[in-house]
Amino acid sequence: MIKRMVIMLAAVALLFGGIFAYHAYKASMLKKSMAQHRPPPVAVSAIRAVYLVWQPQVKAVGSLRARRGVDVTSEIPGLVRHVYFKSGDEAREKQVLVQLNADSDIALLRSLEAAAQLALIVYERDKKQYAVQAVSQATLDSDAADLKSKRAQAGQQRAIVDKKTIRAPFAGQLGISTVNPGQYINPGDKIVTLQSLDLLYVDFYLPQQELSRLRVGQTAVATTDAYPGRKFAGRITSINPQVDPATRNIEVEAAIKNPGHKLLPGMYATIDVSAGAARHYLTLPQTAVTFNPYGETVFIIEKDGTGPDGKPILIARQTFVTTGATRGDQVAIISGIKEGELVVTSGQMKLKNGSQVAINNQIQPGNNPAPRPADR
Repeated sequence: MIKRMVIMLAAVALLFGGIFAYHAYKASMLKKSMAQHRPPPVAVSAIRAVYLVWQPQVKAVGSLRARRGVDVTSEIPGLVRHVYFKSGDEAREKQVLVQLNADSDIALLRSLEAAAQLALIVYERDKKQYAVQAVSQATLDSDAADLKSKRAQAGQQRAIVDKKTIRAPFAGQLGISTVNPGQYINPGDKIVTLQSLDLLYVDFYLPQQELSRLRVGQTAVATTDAYPGRKFAGRITSINPQVDPATRNIEVEAAIKNPGHKLLPGMYATIDVSAGAARHYLTLPQTAVTFNPYGETVFIIEKDGTGPDGKPILIARQTFVTTGATRGDQVAIISGIKEGELVVTSGQMKLKNGSQVAINNQIQPGNNPAPRPADR
């Protein structure tokens, strides 16, 4: 009886063992089949989140003007006798630019100087006569008044002669000449423009809420599309003490260094003013962030074991983040990720939480804090 029970138990054990072995084999085959039919990894680009220095900037567009610039003109009419400059020349201060015909004026000056000299002789002679009571005080006073009048007339004529010589009021670069020898010019007629280009001023406007971030002496950098990629350094020199009541904007003036005289008055420039202390932000390209009505998310790449080939399996895990300021292609991340984590920058549209990924960084999205459009 006992022997029969042992045989029955052995048979039952063999039966259940066979069943378990069959199910284990079936599960193994099913797992292998699922592994063979697992969708291929999604190709994405990725970058590690790092801390970068962010300098707060105030941006504006302004107009350049020369520190000193004038259109050289004549105060008096006259005929041009000589032109002593060429278009585009560098002029020195007090350099003669144009000489007007002054022959008759010089002749009249010589006549008036002679009359003034005669008046001086008469005054000196009558002064000696007065000492011996040979002439009256009235005669001596009349001689003194006549001498002053003659000298004043000579001085006035000398000023007219000087005005016939037109000089550069300051050093700078001359523009295109508009006069020629033999040409008659009237007072106020433009002869040539003169611009001092070593230092330029840029005038720009900012909203009144930016006033607390501005002060005289702050660094300002000018850029212009005439010289892509080149920066011209300067500083704020003045802040208008009155806000425009029509626009609520405040006018700001900055002095910009102009090496090589590349910038010219009248050009417009983009101004970046460094406002406030520099800060450190965890930074990602803006393409890494998916903006949704319910919040901003990113995909973090993590390891999930090792594949049959011995390489690590990478999966994407979606997480919410809090974004901050933006600059160019970049966005500051306030919370949600840690420094050094690998974040997907492109290919998110093909991902879901837990998707297997393969990193391909042959083409990376822009990550420039100050991008410029490329002319193609």
